[in-house]
Amino acid sequence: MQVAVVTFDGFNELDSFIAAALINRCRQDGLAAYITTPTPTVTSMNGVEVSGQRPMEFVTEADVVLIGSGVKARDVIADDRMLSRLPLAPSRQLIGAQCSGALVLARLGLLPGMAACTDMKSRPFVEAFDITVLDAPFHAEGNVATAGGCLASQYLAAWVITRTLGEAAARDVVGYVAPVGENQETVERAMRAVRAGEVILS
Repeated sequence: MQVAVVTFDGFNELDSFIAAALINRCRQDGLAAYITTPTPTVTSMNGVEVSGQRPMEFVTEADVVLIGSGVKARDVIADDRMLSRLPLAPSRQLIGAQCSGALVLARLGLLPGMAACTDMKSRPFVEAFDITVLDAPFHAEGNVATAGGCLASQYLAAWVITRTLGEAAARDVVGYVAPVGENQETVERAMRAVRAGEVILS
């Protein structure tokens, strides 16, 4: 199973790298994440230059697509050519967005009738799409999820791992990266956030 972590120029390092790093701890179980970029290299909001591991076209074959956030999210949603490179399909893909990545999902019409999570700066712009923004770190309905706050990227990753490999695998990963002495509470917090935020569609 392949995960595209879509990472635009001006990206937030925490959002893309935490999700990718946690998911890639499951490579031995067949789940792998790749930093997926619209150009060969992108530069983060703090000046970190990164070479993409996969081109944007990879999103069409990925089983999971996570849209990262960044300071240029509003430029992304104003660029029709860029959006045309994101033909996402929630009927066959798990799709998630981190912070301002919710703007991309909203612009693509993937959040109709559902609430979403995002960061405080992006909140008014997401609400402008007539979407209810929750005071919560994670929310999922069916195959679409959103997370708000940089460190909520661990919840997005835990959701992906839970949905693809099961809760035990997610617990193992979160427990491994948790601060020493806080393993159990970190695991329980993450799994509680995922369970509380997930709406199972019939």
